[in-house]
Amino acid sequence: MRLPVSRAMEVCPVEVAVSAVGGTWKLTLIKHLLDGTRRFNELGRLVPLANTKTLTRQLRDLEEDGIVHRTVYPEVPPRVEYSLTALGRTLEPIVMAMNEWGAEFAQEHRSAPEYVTQK
Repeated sequence: MRLPVSRAMEVCPVEVAVSAVGGTWKLTLIKHLLDGTRRFNELGRLVPLANTKTLTRQLRDLEEDGIVHRTVYPEVPPRVEYSLTALGRTLEPIVMAMNEWGAEFAQEHRSAPEYVTQK
């Protein structure tokens, strides 16, 4: 477990959750891994706005916190696959609820009239 997560334990469970899965693209990666094992480049294609360095860092954090499992196959070139652990799978109802809320939020804001801001 990473230090930020263990420190959050001194605050409250909400902070623990935010420390573990909050961060750039983490919930999106988890959402895609709910569909099954994915290779690194596949995740990169599924999250095209994320750069390689960020994806690597976030996947390593998720792995260190026991949410994602990383498998490296001894091949040339090396093949690396990511999957959710049993703990990671417990995030499914949360991620799906956030996905639904996000879709509704986006839909509402797409149909809302735009306001001109005054300087």
